[in-house]
Amino acid sequence: MGKQLFGTDGIRGVAGEYPLDRPTVYAFGVALGRDIAVRHANAEVVIGADTRESGTWIAELVAGGLQSCGVRVRYAGIITTPGVAWLTRTGPFQAGVMISASHNPYGDNGLKVFSHSGFKLPDEEEHLIEQDIFKVAQESREAASTAITVDADLTRQYLEFLLSTVAIRFDGMKLAIDCGNGASYQLAPELFTRLGAEVKACGVSPDGRNINLNCGALHLEGLQECVVAEGADFGVAFDGDADRAIFVARSGKIVDGDAVLLASARALKASGHLKGNVVVSTVMANLGLEKALEAAGIEMVRTPVGDKYVLEEMERRGAVLGGEQSGHIIFREYATTGDGLLTALRLFEIARTAGVGLDELTADLNVYPQKLINVRVREKKGLLERPAVAAEIRRVEDAFAGTGRVLVRFSGTEPLARVMVEGLDSQQVESYSASIAETIRREMGA
Repeated sequence: MGKQLFGTDGIRGVAGEYPLDRPTVYAFGVALGRDIAVRHANAEVVIGADTRESGTWIAELVAGGLQSCGVRVRYAGIITTPGVAWLTRTGPFQAGVMISASHNPYGDNGLKVFSHSGFKLPDEEEHLIEQDIFKVAQESREAASTAITVDADLTRQYLEFLLSTVAIRFDGMKLAIDCGNGASYQLAPELFTRLGAEVKACGVSPDGRNINLNCGALHLEGLQECVVAEGADFGVAFDGDADRAIFVARSGKIVDGDAVLLASARALKASGHLKGNVVVSTVMANLGLEKALEAAGIEMVRTPVGDKYVLEEMERRGAVLGGEQSGHIIFREYATTGDGLLTALRLFEIARTAGVGLDELTADLNVYPQKLINVRVREKKGLLERPAVAAEIRRVEDAFAGTGRVLVRFSGTEPLARVMVEGLDSQQVESYSASIAETIRREMGA
């Protein structure tokens, strides 16, 4: 039987509905507990969550399942995904569980598992756990929750780690941050304030239902206005679980993951720390980034979309820097995951050391016009097997004649087809992306 629960980023769905209904969540805890207990005596797992209202009851069910197998649990409470990964890697934990649906609306949630290495579980282990989840579900066990208490020391440890990675202070820096009413809402303001920055924070009033709601890394308009109105030196927005960050320059210009990779790669190369002079990104990376890196004598390697694939290629090549246009940036010297807070520290440190702002730091990145359209579909299969869809994509590729790119794929976490078109002419890009999206909507739309 193939995988049915685990997707590209753990198990994700609507909280309270399969596969995040109470029996299945509890079965997940039991299956993970069995997987760990058979290999480790006195095993311990750390659990963290973002600010969604469903996070607590999901955590209590997971804890109940784990403890039924004799696995002890420590609960970090509200913490970022990379925070859980770091705690799992550096603490006495055989595994870490993050309860989050990242940038999705509040009604969704998810279960992401890290091994003691700090990496996501390999597909083979996910498959074994999944099969055991099905077995537990057939046993008709009562889904027994366990009361859990937040161990605030865990978040403190992670905060101290972040502070330890910075060689300079940010005194005199005026900083606007948007925490998306998510996992970073306490961590981020404290982190930058302790480094001496003057912080103007928004998206720091979570109510369980407003995570990512018109704020955070996917909704930058408010942060842009704040940066310009406040005369801030830098702006940064995090998504719901803060594994990614998107920046705003003093002028109000958006600085995405491509620009962060360029600035970071050049700084690492200049200091002799860019191993192999290579950067790993995805098929979504703008052609402008590839050309700018090439001009700096840096090779760019592309992978399928997903930080999992970026990290795999980084490990294969021994690369120290990789990431995605969406703001997942992996600094392998410090982390095994994308980390929005760590990315902000690195970028601000680079700019501060150079004595420039983000406008100047990324001025020579010539961004090719790129359009991304999401189309909700009935089911995620047969995308390129539809003759009309395949024909429309071929038509656009032929029209570009090598001067642009077309990428059409399914989302790994939502029932969406993603259409990306990139080229030299913005009107052409708009027209071609719209025509492909309309064809998919007509043939496969929900």
